[in-house]
Amino acid sequence: MLFDLTTTRQRLEDGTSTAPAELEQCLAVAQSAACDHAFVRLMPEAARTTVAQNDPSRLPLAGLSVSVKDLFDIAGQPTAAGSTALADAAPALQDCPAVARLRTAGGTVIGRTNMVEFAFSGVGVNPHFGTPAAWDGRFGALPGAPRIPGGSSSGAGVSVATGAAFVGLGSDTGGSIRIPAALNGIVGFKSTARLVPTTGALPLSTTLDTACALTRSVRDAIVVHEVLAARRVTRSPAPLRFWRLAVPSTTFLDGLDATVARAFARTLDTLRRAGAHIEEIALPLTAELGPMQASGSLSAAESHAWHRPLLARRAPQYDPRVRSRIERGATMVAADYIDLLHARQHWIARMEAALAPYDALLSPTVPLVAPPIADVAPGAERDAEFFRVNALLLRNTSVVNMLDGCTLSLPCHVAGELPVGLMVWHAALHDEAVLNVGLQIEQILQK
Repeated sequence: MLFDLTTTRQRLEDGTSTAPAELEQCLAVAQSAACDHAFVRLMPEAARTTVAQNDPSRLPLAGLSVSVKDLFDIAGQPTAAGSTALADAAPALQDCPAVARLRTAGGTVIGRTNMVEFAFSGVGVNPHFGTPAAWDGRFGALPGAPRIPGGSSSGAGVSVATGAAFVGLGSDTGGSIRIPAALNGIVGFKSTARLVPTTGALPLSTTLDTACALTRSVRDAIVVHEVLAARRVTRSPAPLRFWRLAVPSTTFLDGLDATVARAFARTLDTLRRAGAHIEEIALPLTAELGPMQASGSLSAAESHAWHRPLLARRAPQYDPRVRSRIERGATMVAADYIDLLHARQHWIARMEAALAPYDALLSPTVPLVAPPIADVAPGAERDAEFFRVNALLLRNTSVVNMLDGCTLSLPCHVAGELPVGLMVWHAALHDEAVLNVGLQIEQILQK
């Protein structure tokens, strides 16, 4: 099992390890077969110089390695967003705020991670730069054929799960942090979107995009959220029995595969035996999202607005699957888009009222374990399976994005099982409750 950032900081403080030694270990993993296709650009010398010239030991991230999704601006580098269509993009003039905050907090950027082209899929496949294979951050390499890493923050997830990075900066528009967290056996926290600036990140949906991170533990997720959101999270000592929890059945529990169903049921039983009070509720409002988006989605409309001039010049360079999803936005008329924005706000208000009696909701992060990459690899003959898997992966997670909520995925599988994620979530600005509940659950599951 990998040491998390919090434990490693303690090791630095007591002299058991050093920042340069930790960096070399991370770089060795990043350059190993475990990280094939996880990075589109490694920066070992720049990382070594950063650690050698600074003393970040007392800073929150203590000089430890951070990976950055190829969606975020890093000074002096082009931001290609996993695409060849932006191969000639001008270098960024400065770090985006999210990267700058990680550096200021003592994070050492070791490289840019691979991603789904333009962040428009939850599967993790990239036909231009290859697809990294999922890894289990708790128990190591997955058995059998290589499996999808989840997307769109695919390389970020693999970089953390393998041990190449302690923090993987990514983004979440419909599940792009939590899906890789679930499929790689690590932790992903999507904060309330407004808390972290997305300036300097290539947009997918300006309404839904969230800058956030993958980590090795919930306690690390709290530290990193404090850095990215520039705010202090109040830790609650209250044990789990004092929190009001609920499991919504509508949508979230539909069609779970056997491994996910078994892990989720076992987890609820473990939490109840530890004293948690968990109510089962219907939450039929979630069934309204499909009809609400019948005329188009916010992601399609808003991504098409950004991509329209680039598509006019370079459409053949796009991943056909990504291009088809973006081009759906071209058929959405302005009135339908405005109606959707209004309908969403009305739906959020009703959802917030329904969730008000609870401190957090518990759901499976995704309803299936990672399928083999070969089943969904680029190729028209596999498109149907790709889009089926993509829809399932995004089903549970995207509810919280439409809610403008905050949500955490943490691993709940055991040795011998493929990775499974437990999603802890609520509406906007309930971040502290979600993180504190997640921290309590993590401690119980690790006993």
